[in-house]
Amino acid sequence: MKTMMKIAQAGVFAGLLAFASACSTTDSGGLTPSNPSDTLADQSGGYTDDPAAGFENVQPGSEQDFIMTAGRRIYFAQGSAALDDTAKATINNQIGFLQKYPKWFAKLQGFADDPGNNQQLSQQRADAVMSYMVANGVAPGRLWAKGYGKDREVRSCAERACKVQNRRVVTNLRLQRED
Repeated sequence: MKTMMKIAQAGVFAGLLAFASACSTTDSGGLTPSNPSDTLADQSGGYTDDPAAGFENVQPGSEQDFIMTAGRRIYFAQGSAALDDTAKATINNQIGFLQKYPKWFAKLQGFADDPGNNQQLSQQRADAVMSYMVANGVAPGRLWAKGYGKDREVRSCAERACKVQNRRVVTNLRLQRED
C-alpha cells in the first residue's frame, strides 16, 4: 500500500511539473507578432513613467502640472468636514506646489451629497482645507473657500460608491483672486 501511495505521489508530481513547463512564458513557442511594432521593446512609450496621452508637453508650474503632481480633489466621509490622512497628504502636495509657484491663487470649492444641510457642510469642508493650508504656510490672501452644496455633482446617483465622489473639495488655480 505504501508503494502505491509513493507511485501516485510521484505521478502527481510529474504531472504538475509537466503542466508548469507547458505554461512557461519564456518561450514564445514559435509565435511572433503579426506586426513587429506590437512588441514592447519596439514601441516608443508605453512605459509606466511615460506621460499620459495629452500630457507630453506639460509645463512645470502649469495647471496641468498641478493636477498631475498635486491632485486637485480632496474627499470626505459622509456628514464630515474632518481631514483624514489621505486628504492631508493631497493637501500637503497642493501646499508644496503653491509654495513653489507663488503666482497662483487657489479657489477651494466645497461640495456635499449628504443627508442634512449640504450648503453648510460643503462650506465647512472648503473652510477645513483652507485652514489646513494657512496653518501650513500658504498666505490666506491667496486662498478663498466657497461651498456649493449639492450643485455641480460629479454624478447623481443613489449608490454609496457613487455618492462618495460628490463629497469633495476641488482646488482650482487662478492667476488672480476672485470673490
